Amino acid sequence: MRALSLTSEEFALLAAQRLRPEPPLVGDLIGRPRGDHELQPEPMSAPDEAAAVPAAVLIPVVQRAEGPTVILTQRTAALRSHSSQVAFPGGRVDAVDGSPVVTALRETEEEIGLSRQHVRTLGFLDAYLTGTGYRIVPVVALVEPDFSLTLNPLEVDAAFEAPLSFLLDPANHRREGREWKGMYRTYYAMPFGERYIWGATAGMIRNLYERLAG
Repeated sequence: MRALSLTSEEFALLAAQRLRPEPPLVGDLIGRPRGDHELQPEPMSAPDEAAAVPAAVLIPVVQRAEGPTVILTQRTAALRSHSSQVAFPGGRVDAVDGSPVVTALRETEEEIGLSRQHVRTLGFLDAYLTGTGYRIVPVVALVEPDFSLTLNPLEVDAAFEAPLSFLLDPANHRREGREWKGMYRTYYAMPFGERYIWGATAGMIRNLYERLAG
């Protein structure tokens, strides 16, 4: 599989061609939900999509002159779920949100202070089902580079940018595994310097790569 090295303009054009133009619905017949269940060595059924907690994340691709980057966060150790993990900004859908885009933009503003005025949405990936009971809709977006961030210390320890070219290189997509709830579970991992990108976040990055690579 080939690595993708794209300028911001090339990424935006390819995203417009390859991403879903509308968010995936529960039970959608066009494109199945993705998840780590697909990677397990023993056949494993997908989690119940209808029973999962709806959530959305933003995949924010920054238009840097030296090459596009992706904003990621390091969650705090105090959070009840996915503590200390690398993640995209995002969270649960609120009843008043109305769409995954609203959820992703709202949560991004709350977590890292990235104003939606700097963000242009490009499309969606297939929903991602997690072993912890969430159905995540990934919203892919371009971010103008003249932004500033204000981190919410209750949720985010740090925010950093990883080169899109690193994330879209399958040579950096490792399959690793560990014991979880009495079972050996396999997942994607993408170590990046001192950061360890793994689990659902790495899985969604892999799905972005597969969409764009065709």
